[in-house]
Amino acid sequence: MFNIVLFEPEIPPNTGNIMRLCANTNTRLHLIEPLGFSLDEKLLRRAALDYRDYASVEVHASLEALVEQFPLARFVAASTKGAQRYDQFQFKAEDFLVFGPETRGLPETLLFSEVFEAIITIPMQAGSRSINLSNAAAIILFEGLRQFNFTSY
Repeated sequence: MFNIVLFEPEIPPNTGNIMRLCANTNTRLHLIEPLGFSLDEKLLRRAALDYRDYASVEVHASLEALVEQFPLARFVAASTKGAQRYDQFQFKAEDFLVFGPETRGLPETLLFSEVFEAIITIPMQAGSRSINLSNAAAIILFEGLRQFNFTSY
């Protein structure tokens, strides 16, 4: 089972969409505080629909707390600053796929730290800043699932 980690997410509908994605793919969702919203926020509930009740969601005080909870796990960052394309990366079924906040991404001091075994990226047109967080999570997660012939459902 894959894990999606949202580091300090800011926009409720993105997190709601990712909750729905996780519920439909048997993927665990980890939210790293501080959150830019309440988990009871109307926009989050609307985006997640009733899938929110089926998603496995954990909230963590920090990324360090999550890493301590899963000391043998492999953490993979998704960033526009990555050098390796997501479709050329070899995923492992228990990977933790970490995405930064919508407006600023993962802080460089964290991104280039020993926490991450790899930094993957989604190719974009020159001059583009980023892809929507929930779209990026879906693109990368489905590549991981494809590599396992969608058997982690």
